[in-house]
Amino acid sequence: MTKEDKKQSGVSLFGQSDFLIEGDPIEEMFALNLGDFISETLISEDLAKKISVSVNKKERLQNQLRELIDIYSSKNTLCVLNFTKGEEQAIYSSIAKSIVQMLEIQECLIYLVKSEKLVLIGNSTDELLEASVTINDLLYNDIIDKDGFTYISMRSSTMPVGMIVLKSDLKLEEDYLELVLSIANLLGTTITLQNEVENTNTLINSPDTSEIDLKQERAELTALIGDLCDYQQSFVEALANAVDRKGQYTVSHSRNTAKLARSICKKLGLNEKTTDLIYYAGLLQNIGKITLPERIFATNGKLSADELQKIKNHTNVGVNLLMNINFLSEVVPYITYQTERVDGSGSPEGLKGQSIPLGSRIIAVADAYSAMTSDRPYRKAMDCDKAFEIIVSEAGQKWDKDVVNALGQVIK
Repeated sequence: MTKEDKKQSGVSLFGQSDFLIEGDPIEEMFALNLGDFISETLISEDLAKKISVSVNKKERLQNQLRELIDIYSSKNTLCVLNFTKGEEQAIYSSIAKSIVQMLEIQECLIYLVKSEKLVLIGNSTDELLEASVTINDLLYNDIIDKDGFTYISMRSSTMPVGMIVLKSDLKLEEDYLELVLSIANLLGTTITLQNEVENTNTLINSPDTSEIDLKQERAELTALIGDLCDYQQSFVEALANAVDRKGQYTVSHSRNTAKLARSICKKLGLNEKTTDLIYYAGLLQNIGKITLPERIFATNGKLSADELQKIKNHTNVGVNLLMNINFLSEVVPYITYQTERVDGSGSPEGLKGQSIPLGSRIIAVADAYSAMTSDRPYRKAMDCDKAFEIIVSEAGQKWDKDVVNALGQVIK
């Protein structure tokens, strides 16, 4: 089969390469030293030619595993709130308190499975709760409602590694349950990944470890990393949905903004990684709203000075949170500067023109158009043509002209 035939039949770019190491696509990725950007879309023919095969197979496997465990060590994955793995109580209590704040519920508790028992490891309050579900219950159910509490299984693959317990006087909205379930999956996979990292270290340092052992371990580790990436994306999307519910949008404003921003990126010819980061930034541009009471966003009348200040500062709240989530740190600048304006009249730094990150300029335009064309509790959506006309009239002052032109091509 020729390379062109392979392309037409959907064969991966790895499989198309004439420069595979021993026919192994994972070898090709690691030889390119791509680290956490393990994506076949990043492999070009030119890069594939540069692969070195100067070391033996076992040494290559050991080097690959060392690279993986360095990238996905606890300091980079479990460190959600700037704590180390040894400070579990602080980590999980902080997460529990964040969940209480986001969902406006009474209590949140986090249990981990230790020595085949559920052990309380994090609590939003000083109150103690005796869990009324068992590890076996968590094997077959993601969510259990029992005795006035909601129990959400924290698992990796099929095995439970803990649970998140919620106490609320009101029935929890589906979007909020999805958010907590995504957090549970993210934490469960992270915990399992850290255990696998420790196992990998043992195998690498043992003289009795065979090539087959190392290859099997690499498969286990890369599978877990793949799951972690999937759960990270689910978490971002669930968080965006919860933000929209807090903001009283009748449609998914964050999702619409993110999709529109992604389409603008494609019109501008941006690469895939940059496009993905801008898409995530679009989803999370209003992330700070999740920590504010819903009543603020349901107010049709005049806001108090305190409420107004909270609204004005919500981007900073979101940035502080994002900076503590390793895999989202690169979107922070896009969110931070999306309220800048090309004539220098924006905030927080008064940046002008090209000094504003392109991602910020794209999100600003996408957000403005999406907001104007969406229904809100206090007004109806604006006609699409009228909204675009307003944006065009402000191009060069508020908005980047090239981004506005790309928007016009997307919506026409």
